[in-house]
Amino acid sequence: MDLSTPIRAALTLEKLPRRQRGTVASIDWNRLAEAEARRLRELGFDEGVGIEVLHRASLGRGPIACRIGRMTVALRRAVADTIHVAPLSVAAIA
Repeated sequence: MDLSTPIRAALTLEKLPRRQRGTVASIDWNRLAEAEARRLRELGFDEGVGIEVLHRASLGRGPIACRIGRMTVALRRAVADTIHVAPLSVAAIA
């Protein structure tokens, strides 16, 4: 495998089931505005970081609350859709 090519997961953070942990596989930085990309980097979003969806706003609209490290961060769904995750299996968590 070529290490210069980011790993693309089939699942985005927007689709990750609630309370399931995952690892950030890649982020589509080009789909984000410069200010949004800078904010994500400042918050610690990067490939290989552990992440978990904690809560979604009702009716499929509104922000998604997720845990990254020890922080809880709210993201707009459009931003969450640019973050590709690799879900952790139950065996890997235990």
